[in-house]
Amino acid sequence: MAESAACPAFQLGRPRYEQGSFLGRLRHFVDIIDPSTLFVSEKQLKECMKLLDDCKHGERPPGVSDLQLWEAQKIKQAIIHPDTGEKIFMPFRMSGYVPFGTPIVIGLLLPNQTVVSTIIWQWLNQSHNACVNYANRNATKPTPASKFLQGYVGAVTSAVSIAVGLNVLIQKANKLSPATRMIIKRLVPFPAVASANICNVGLMRHNELSEGIDVLDDNGNVVGSSKIAARHAITETAFTRVVLPMPIFVLPPIIMSYLEKLRFLQSHRRLLLPVHSLVCLVTFGLSLPVAISLFPQMSQIDVSCLEPEIAMATDCKVVTYNKGL
Repeated sequence: MAESAACPAFQLGRPRYEQGSFLGRLRHFVDIIDPSTLFVSEKQLKECMKLLDDCKHGERPPGVSDLQLWEAQKIKQAIIHPDTGEKIFMPFRMSGYVPFGTPIVIGLLLPNQTVVSTIIWQWLNQSHNACVNYANRNATKPTPASKFLQGYVGAVTSAVSIAVGLNVLIQKANKLSPATRMIIKRLVPFPAVASANICNVGLMRHNELSEGIDVLDDNGNVVGSSKIAARHAITETAFTRVVLPMPIFVLPPIIMSYLEKLRFLQSHRRLLLPVHSLVCLVTFGLSLPVAISLFPQMSQIDVSCLEPEIAMATDCKVVTYNKGL
């Protein structure tokens, strides 16, 4: 009984963990962002997809356990886009977000930033975010390259403008003590990144608002395209992008302001950067699954809240859509 509870019977296309609760979604997304999936070979990926394809046609190979099937589905979900069926480029997968994004976070949080360094790190951060948002969007409708470029330029411009503007204001705040000014200056990246992230998601996925996204009935059949569902999907994703940097950009500066006072680190200044990097890595690694677990990836919405033509096209009370990540 304990073994079956730990590993439920495999259901193709269904999450291993119950998605109605935050804890269930957290366990699901911890699987999705597992960095070990970055090292899955092409051969192993094909084997996993063949195994899942066999199950789809009712040909489950003998001796294959439920745990093996869940692992195969985890690998596929981490690498393959659910709408396009294509591989997501490694640095832009959710499993690559922390490993490839941490060096940028460290750069954003380095003390004594100049205007030039602020611009460079904000540009790198929003470039990475733009690609992650695009790679993990709802892709039931094609997105023109021009929309990608608009989102990219808008996000970078807003991030750099806000970050540089806040830095200038702090430098002119002569009434603040040097220590207070330093702490506030270290916190500048959060409002800059949070506001830019909203712009990034909105602009990168603006095409979904004009074209709509597919909504599915209980059997997984497409009922129609809904602009209202697209608005819900983008709003939920944008909210997670505000929550995500909150601990990443707030906690490390506060933690480091205390650690830097330790006699050991004052005597070994060369260890400050490695310690700072470790604090950023741990905070980022904990923040990402928490933020993206706020909403299910496959979200549901009442048909009564959608366009009349969709309500007329199905008898279902609730339809499902891919929120994207």
